[in-house]
Amino acid sequence: MSRPRSESTVDESDPLRPADHVDGSGEVVSPRLGPLGWLRWGWRQLTSMRTALVLLLLLAIAAVPGSLVPQRSADPNGVTNYFTDHPALAPVLDKLQLFDVYTSVWFSAIYILLFLSLIGCVIPRVKHHLKALRARPPRTPARLGRLGDHREDLVELAPGTSAQDAASRAIEIAAKQLKAGGYRVQRYDGRGSFSVSAERGYLRETGNLMFHIALLGVLLAVGIGGGFAYTGQRVIVQGTTFLNSVGTDYSSFNPGRFVDPDSLTPYTMMLDRFDVTYQPIGSGAQGQAGDFVAHLTTQLPGHKAVDDEIRVNHPLSIGGDRVYLMGNGYAPTVTVRNPAGDVVFHDSIPFLPQDNNLTSRGIIKVADGLSQQLGMVALFYPTQVKNSIGLFSSGYPALLNPVLSINVYEGDLGINDGIPRSVYALDTTGMTQLTGAKTGVDSLELAPGQTVDLPRGLGTITFDNTSPLGTKDASQSVKRFVSLSIHRDVAGPWVLGFAVLAVLSLLLALFVPRRRMWVKATPDGGVLKLEYAGLARGEDPTLGAAVDALAAKHGAAIDADPAHEHAGAPADPADHA
Repeated sequence: MSRPRSESTVDESDPLRPADHVDGSGEVVSPRLGPLGWLRWGWRQLTSMRTALVLLLLLAIAAVPGSLVPQRSADPNGVTNYFTDHPALAPVLDKLQLFDVYTSVWFSAIYILLFLSLIGCVIPRVKHHLKALRARPPRTPARLGRLGDHREDLVELAPGTSAQDAASRAIEIAAKQLKAGGYRVQRYDGRGSFSVSAERGYLRETGNLMFHIALLGVLLAVGIGGGFAYTGQRVIVQGTTFLNSVGTDYSSFNPGRFVDPDSLTPYTMMLDRFDVTYQPIGSGAQGQAGDFVAHLTTQLPGHKAVDDEIRVNHPLSIGGDRVYLMGNGYAPTVTVRNPAGDVVFHDSIPFLPQDNNLTSRGIIKVADGLSQQLGMVALFYPTQVKNSIGLFSSGYPALLNPVLSINVYEGDLGINDGIPRSVYALDTTGMTQLTGAKTGVDSLELAPGQTVDLPRGLGTITFDNTSPLGTKDASQSVKRFVSLSIHRDVAGPWVLGFAVLAVLSLLLALFVPRRRMWVKATPDGGVLKLEYAGLARGEDPTLGAAVDALAAKHGAAIDADPAHEHAGAPADPADHA
């Protein structure tokens, strides 16, 4: 129903003005949208291709902080160190969930919106594409000459030949040729002409749709598979065994929401030895590490133990898990005895490397067996050297001159107050320093196999030599440790499969041309007029050549037919008037 006219807005004297015209000076009232209307409008905005592209870009941008800031799921120790190194900034980043980017609320919101947007984009297009696949090629345009890629040819008919039969025969030949070329064909014969309409290139749209479906598959695989995945870290010292059990052996464990920590496959891994080669002293790359190999003995439940190894970028597969070599270092073995000579502490302690020459720092905590609790901050030098200002450091990462330097603290270690404490840190608040710094007592220095007295007659400490019995090989006097990252990702094969499908689909969408071709035969007395035309959907630089090739091939088939005599083309209608 038209809007009522206002006399003030209609100029009756203008003969070109429609009777129901409303000037711009009149008020335009937009229809009101109810709740359902607003929901429909929001869904259309969300499911537009422009919104999907924007969300995909936002997802890529949102993933950037995950590579700039350590993530709890992959590097919990890195997160701890970040809090130590940046005490003011770390809490702010934590509130913004930047240490848990991929499980954060804002990342999940973008992820879910992109998923919904792709579904809304793909479903209508799939329905439209299926309908187009079942539809017949469109009718031949009445004036093919208006198309950009158009060719004409004239064929003289042999005397006594029916022009109608010859035209029908020519279109039949064209239809067979087009069908052999992968086109879907449909004949459209009229009163004065015969034609065939052909089209191909639906694989282009199929590839486009399959690309989006594959992208949806990747999102589903990552989203659902992440709930069944887990990541854990563990440091294994040479000669010790790791059991795949959350309750005992993991240093940190980050399970997906569907993972039952009590149902892990209980395989074991024992580190037999760790082999590494370093560039020799005096070379241009002195001390640079070459090949890393962790030799392990692994055993699955109900199976025999087997020898395995892990190299950088060559993880170990066991029990459905992938085990990666993340780091390595030295684990000096220390024995502490009380004044009576009884052993109160004996352990191989992983020391964290501080530089490329493996100057390493470790913490020793003796909680029981002595008159006071002791904490020790130790530095280990694989090859101890003194620099120009008199400070010690390691000059080479291999064990050429191993020395252990220890500062001793006495007091409460804080391990009995129920608060978890890191084994790699010592809180010296409230403790008394007994050696080093301003105490006036030199730090304890030990070589492998050496024993020294602890201050104040508290006992002795020994730096154990772990070389095989009867040898004096310094290169084996200190144990090694490896840091392993253990992953289970059930979605990995699915993600790979969908990614391959996406690439193949994208190739179809980019390189398969979508085009339509027409051949039309019009009898004109003793002459048959043939028209060839093509139309592409999108850019198709080869369309003109395809029309020429069709015309040439069809013309050759016509020449071979005894009912036709080729007259040469193009021809001017005036020549045979």
